[in-house]
Amino acid sequence: MNYNYGETMKDKLIKKAQDLRSHGFTTGEIADELNVSIDTARWLTLQKSTEKKSDAPIDFAINWKNLGGNSTRLKHVSSALSDVALSHGEADVIVGIAISGIPFATMMAESLCEISEKGTSLAVFHPNKHRKEMDTGDGAISGNFGSVNGKKVVIVDDVITSGNTVKEVIRSVKESGGEPLVVTVLIDKAGLSEIDGVPIESLIKVTRLD
Repeated sequence: MNYNYGETMKDKLIKKAQDLRSHGFTTGEIADELNVSIDTARWLTLQKSTEKKSDAPIDFAINWKNLGGNSTRLKHVSSALSDVALSHGEADVIVGIAISGIPFATMMAESLCEISEKGTSLAVFHPNKHRKEMDTGDGAISGNFGSVNGKKVVIVDDVITSGNTVKEVIRSVKESGGEPLVVTVLIDKAGLSEIDGVPIESLIKVTRLD
């Protein structure tokens, strides 16, 4: 869905973004929930429905509710992501980026565990953009799940918008002693083939033609 397609969709997204803000969501969390960039999420929260709207950032809003609300469909998509990941080698750990990457990562870890002699662990990454006060640092890998130290790692998310969060994860994995094999995503809005030497594999690549 392109923001330029009409005011009706803009109004719905503005209302949703402002409703999320009223419930305490950070700009980064709103961006994740609506699958838009940080700049777009910020723009949505600043608009007034009764006033003339400023020009929106160029972006595409992605809605995969029909997929996320159905465990069978999630499982099939996760299997496809697993198949793509396997072309880059066998992973020890699947790192899901919070929040939307976690369901895919969980199912991928389960399916890959069935074909791995060593087993496949699940790890979770909390990105910097989810903090109320974002800084220039990186997010963190949760200590409640699998460790990436000395492990071959597949990084998973639903959508790549700018690639900044993926850069955070790659740095964190490397700094923690892990080896990132590939980043797998459902949708790539940035048209990236690699980040910091780690290949990007998406099931759907979105390209904007001006």
